[in-house]
Amino acid sequence: MEFFKVMADIWCEYWGLFLKGLGLTIWMGLLTVIFSTVFGSLMAMMRRSTWGIGKFRPISAIASVYVEVIRGTPILLQLYFFYFMMPKWFPVLNLSEFTCVLMACCVNSVAYVCEIVRAGIQAVDNGQMEAARSLGLNSRQAMMKVVLPQAVKNILPALCNEFVAVVKETSLASTFFCGELMTQFKTINSITFRVLEPLTIIGIIYFLLTFTMSKFIAALERRLGTDA
Repeated sequence: MEFFKVMADIWCEYWGLFLKGLGLTIWMGLLTVIFSTVFGSLMAMMRRSTWGIGKFRPISAIASVYVEVIRGTPILLQLYFFYFMMPKWFPVLNLSEFTCVLMACCVNSVAYVCEIVRAGIQAVDNGQMEAARSLGLNSRQAMMKVVLPQAVKNILPALCNEFVAVVKETSLASTFFCGELMTQFKTINSITFRVLEPLTIIGIIYFLLTFTMSKFIAALERRLGTDA
């Protein structure tokens, strides 16, 4: 009972810090997904070399190397790399810790979104592209007007799942004290010298957030399945 009493006291005392950390966690995850969706889609096109010029292997090779390198190295390593590299290479920009960590999260997520988009496009029957080409559309027009609209149904649920994964991965940003949820735990721990109670509150917040998002994704998948 004492554990829950202490946990309630910590929440009542520091709920503002918890909510501030939650807001920053969601903001970081949202920005990451927006940027990674845009650049991940472009990267997927590069891997397929679908630019109306046929297969251009150097572009595909560059994109493939990027995806394999990013997916083959841990995100914490990438966070350290960007955190120490960006201020050193671009000192005039005076980048904040949040910006450096956000860039690392985006670079990491782009590789996974690239594969999501590429898989969604490949799930569309090849006959759709052939039919569009037979109607006089070039490769780029056929991709943008015929294939991609059909691929969206395959891509959206997976992108939402990537958002959930990104939200949980932002906890690694606490290594650099960026202000998200796990950073707030460190702040509260340094004040109260309590570990389990604030960690439990953080765990509950993460669970409620990801559980809500998972239910939304399930509803979206059912809706897309009904509309198919």
